[in-house]
Amino acid sequence: MSRIVDGSAHTSAPVLAAYRYCETVTGQQARNFAYGIRLLPQEKRQAMSALYAFSRRVDDIGDGDLDPATKRVRLEETRAMLGRVRDGEVSEDDTDPVAVALADAARRFPIPLGGLDELIDGVQMDLRGETYESWDDLKVYCRCVAGGIGRLSLGVFGTVPGARDAEHASSYADTLGLALQLTNILRDVREDAGNGRTYLPAEDLAKFGCSAGFSQPVPPAGADFAGLVHHEVRRARALFAEGYRLLPMLDRRSGACVAAMAGIYRRLLERIAADPEAVLRGRVSLPGREKAYVALRGLAGLDTRHAARGRA
Repeated sequence: MSRIVDGSAHTSAPVLAAYRYCETVTGQQARNFAYGIRLLPQEKRQAMSALYAFSRRVDDIGDGDLDPATKRVRLEETRAMLGRVRDGEVSEDDTDPVAVALADAARRFPIPLGGLDELIDGVQMDLRGETYESWDDLKVYCRCVAGGIGRLSLGVFGTVPGARDAEHASSYADTLGLALQLTNILRDVREDAGNGRTYLPAEDLAKFGCSAGFSQPVPPAGADFAGLVHHEVRRARALFAEGYRLLPMLDRRSGACVAAMAGIYRRLLERIAADPEAVLRGRVSLPGREKAYVALRGLAGLDTRHAARGRA
């Protein structure tokens, strides 16, 4: 699909078209993600868009209107496509542009494709309607749907030669994925309740009197909803602090990408902390100008330097 010509990578027209499709999907459906990957050089940006397009397909199956049995069939079909990618059986004229782009990305970068299997496993957990008694239980789900994405992304980014503690890079990428997913769970608590899903640990809900759920734009009667949110915010902050230790291990543009994506979610977390009940009234988000500022901050390396000082 891609070959070296005069010392540079030459990508065929069908593969370029597949990447353009994935980049379109990313630009249209991944507002926060897109702010980060636009900071990457072309090959890494293409690979990340292929990972996103595959992940989007899996998420759309899980969140769509199909009946559960059909969803399970579609997920297994998607897993079979991933198997073809893993086995090198996808040709550049394959009719599935996501498969073509992902196969090319996997040839260019040491992407641990098992992370995409984990994503499918996580969506299957949703289809089974699983709930989580403790944070340790919820971590299993978060690692499937987000920690694996962190490790996949690290396969594209790589670490700089001689990076201190580079052997822990995969663990930090995984932890940063958990931080983003826990922030997502807090942001979407009302939307998820409307879809019959509860992700926050049952023991936390009970501790703060919130076991009745979040189907209304106000907290359950007698509940300490703010206490629950602040409890989860403290957990997410600790995960961000641990995951940010990845930044000094990355090259400048990869570090900027991670800092931008993580920074957007970190600011979203702080906005939720400032007004916990806002997540019951509607979807909390950041304005575009603030996202742009976070991206510029990442490109300037401010978060990377801060993380490096913290490690020192």
